[in-house]
Amino acid sequence: MLKVLAPAKINLTLEVLGKRPDGYHEVRTIIHAIDLCDVLELEPALDIQVKADIAELPTEANLVYQAARLLKEFSAYPQGACLKLTKRIPAAAGLGGGSSDAAAALRGLNKLWRLGLSTEELLPLAAKLGSDVPFFLYGGAASAEGRGEQVTPLRKGIKAWVVLLEPGLPRLPDKTRQLYTSLRQNNFTRGEFTAKMADALAQGHVLNAALVFNAFESVAFEVFRTLGDYRERFLAAGADWVHLAGSGPTLYTLIEDKQKAERLCESLTGQGLKCYLAQTLDQRLKSV
Repeated sequence: MLKVLAPAKINLTLEVLGKRPDGYHEVRTIIHAIDLCDVLELEPALDIQVKADIAELPTEANLVYQAARLLKEFSAYPQGACLKLTKRIPAAAGLGGGSSDAAAALRGLNKLWRLGLSTEELLPLAAKLGSDVPFFLYGGAASAEGRGEQVTPLRKGIKAWVVLLEPGLPRLPDKTRQLYTSLRQNNFTRGEFTAKMADALAQGHVLNAALVFNAFESVAFEVFRTLGDYRERFLAAGADWVHLAGSGPTLYTLIEDKQKAERLCESLTGQGLKCYLAQTLDQRLKSV
């Protein structure tokens, strides 16, 4: 049996430049993996089977199944695999759990089936599965553009503790599409936050909170009507700043000092809130 870790991610920047002729939006973003991980276990089987520890995860609709089916068709591999998914990343929370699971399936099956495909050969398959999936083939820190599928790994990331607050709000149908639709012309930027953040990381600077930016924050606090209350509670508990993770509704802050991060997480948990403590990851997690 092969076990693969599928890490969550945060966006240090997430800029939307405008709508493209194909109907998608052009983005520029800095993405950073963190060590809050789902676990995917794989073993040989006659056909594709996917099991999960949460009943509400549909089999054929989830990205792990789609990734496995896509790779089997691409490689013409004659048999299959049983894939068992243990979820630790909150679903539909802006942390990329589904996309990371799909990338873990591609990486894991490539090894289990001994296909010998390179990351570059897996990238077109990842892009078919979703805009965030290519990033998770690399992990660590990276910049991305286009729909998010054009990924450039960064040599340096940041080292920090990540405190995540998952509000547990009701799921919105087509959440990301709804947020993109809510954006207006004055919410679009030119990629300047992403360029400055990439330069700062390349030079090894300590993270400048003033460079953290998420275009969805201009609309998310209207779409998720009680999200602002959670941000205020996060700040009141001791966070110096709070930003939206991806398309939300998870909120996060970064803290260099472990004890301060632990105290903040304990304070939020003591209020009955769902809090996660993680660290940033400099490189892709290997199979374990």
